[in-house]
Amino acid sequence: MAFAAFDTYAAAKALREAGFDERQAEAAVVMVRDAMTEGVASKNDIARLEDRLDNMEERMKDMASKADLTALETRLTNRFYAAVGIGVGVMVAAMKLL
Repeated sequence: MAFAAFDTYAAAKALREAGFDERQAEAAVVMVRDAMTEGVASKNDIARLEDRLDNMEERMKDMASKADLTALETRLTNRFYAAVGIGVGVMVAAMKLL
């Protein structure tokens, strides 16, 4: 959504010409300006959000890498124990044959 520029000087001048005194005109202009800009993101807000998203993306990649390493470790551990079990079984069978 695009916002039009609000000329506070022209607005205050128009209010003074309509009968507002200086303080009333300035107060009314400030209220309108604040209402128009409330909730509008600044360039700094957007830049901070982009930085947070970039950091989050990198953390997610790190988490995915850690998850991959954990899965690999689990598979290697299972294969190691299977190999040890087979080795022990072969040795027991060989001892019974002798």
